[in-house]
Amino acid sequence: MSSDPLSRRRRRGLVHGPGLALCLAIGLLAFALHRLPALALLSPLILAVLLGMAVRNVAGPLASCEEGIALTLRGALRLGIVLLGFQVSLGQVLALGLPGLAVIIFAVTGVYPFTVRAGRWLGVDAGLARLLGAGCAVCGASAIVAANTVVEAPEEDVAYAVAAITLFGLLGLGLLPLASTLLHLSPHQQGLWAGGALHEVAQATAAAFQGGPEAGRTGVVTKLGRVALLAPLVLILAARSPATASGPRPGVPGFLLGFVGAVALNSLVSLDPGLKSFLSTVTTLLMTVALAAMGLGASFAALVRRGPRPLLLAGLATLFISAGTLVLVVGLA
Repeated sequence: MSSDPLSRRRRRGLVHGPGLALCLAIGLLAFALHRLPALALLSPLILAVLLGMAVRNVAGPLASCEEGIALTLRGALRLGIVLLGFQVSLGQVLALGLPGLAVIIFAVTGVYPFTVRAGRWLGVDAGLARLLGAGCAVCGASAIVAANTVVEAPEEDVAYAVAAITLFGLLGLGLLPLASTLLHLSPHQQGLWAGGALHEVAQATAAAFQGGPEAGRTGVVTKLGRVALLAPLVLILAARSPATASGPRPGVPGFLLGFVGAVALNSLVSLDPGLKSFLSTVTTLLMTVALAAMGLGASFAALVRRGPRPLLLAGLATLFISAGTLVLVVGLA
């Protein structure tokens, strides 16, 4: 009888091991590819989901890996979101003052509802529209996969949303610094606009620092302020998700409480910079591995069937957040 626990662990290892190893391998490959100059503008997250989709659509469904892929998606995603909280502190956000707070709040109170309503008008599936709204309003791919814990859209919708949001984020990365120069924005204003308008943290950081150190610091803090809104947005999604035949309306996810706790701890305690850098790297790796698992469940054919309307919706949402934050920046900052 004493060998039973060991036997169970071995059985779990045989069931989950192949999928876990595959997701980790794809995640590490995405990290390596991100270091190539030609791919530096693509985050490891989007590279992981693309690689996962390529493996899925070339090799077909991998029955021996399914259990491990599902476990990786759940575990890596939830832990990654908890650790994401250590990148945000309330003191940083409050230091932005009224203009910064207005830009941050606009993301959820303005951009998310606009995206959902525009999705209805365009005939985009409600779940996909909510994912696009979350990614545009908060922090790109990380927000999309976090929102899907309560939206529960198909993997193809998640992959479509990540790809669309990344595409328009890259366009913004190229155009926003040029537009800031043409509009004669101050470094502080450029930082607020980059942090308030661009989707991914890396994109906002890169665009903001093109305006100098002050713009860069302002952009990073503004963007992290939007990251802090991940918790209330997911709570809103959970509250508005209807009960289904398979179960009741989803409650507050446990990992979300962990995220809030991490933000609170980071706000109250001054963590060692080396530790914060390590946690940031681990967070990105976990989210990358989770996106690899997501890509392994997505089909290119199903993506094509979604058609161009969701892509148009992502473009409209990007224009809306860019124009809205610019008006707030120019009017208040």
